[in-house]
Amino acid sequence: MPFDYKKEYKEFYLPPKKPSIVQVPAMRFVAVRGSGDPNQEDGAYQAAMSVLYGIAFTIKMSPKAGHAIDGYFEYVVPPLEGFWWQDGVAGVDYTRKQDFQWISCIRLPDFVTREEFDWAVAEATRKKKQDFSSAEFMELEEGLCVQCMHLGPYDDEPATVDAMHAFAAEQGYEPDFSDTRRHHEIYLSDARRTAPEKLKTVIRHPVR
Repeated sequence: MPFDYKKEYKEFYLPPKKPSIVQVPAMRFVAVRGSGDPNQEDGAYQAAMSVLYGIAFTIKMSPKAGHAIDGYFEYVVPPLEGFWWQDGVAGVDYTRKQDFQWISCIRLPDFVTREEFDWAVAEATRKKKQDFSSAEFMELEEGLCVQCMHLGPYDDEPATVDAMHAFAAEQGYEPDFSDTRRHHEIYLSDARRTAPEKLKTVIRHPVR
């Protein structure tokens, strides 16, 4: 049975619908940075998806390419994630999507070193005849956060965020946004195939 990060690390991918405090350890990602409205057709965000999944599946399928990665095990590609921010805004302003800056990413297994990541970029470029130079090997330790499972449309997230911040305050914590600690979303649903009211999104904010 392939290793499934969502099932093995439920505290990070399947939190309850009520806010909770969590300590998030260091993780590795394939990431692409960009800006602008993620809903723009043929925009930068859509282009980033092709790069992210191209690299993620090149690594997953590396044994079939005859490439042996030390410590490799079969696994399910983890869900898409995103870090979002806007200049001069603590958290995000959902009414100004055109001002979004973002890092879209997919978690990588710990056996993926920078050297193996570089191999995957070169291999994907060779096989798919596509530019993967925007792909970045990112290591991040989020640390102390408040998080919650949000059910419903993305535009309804502010109510969930308000509940998270209220809960954190009750527990003696306050938001801790910075250039390295940002609004974080983990997408458990495919928005192209899921009704808006049924979307499941983990929302995570840094606290101190």
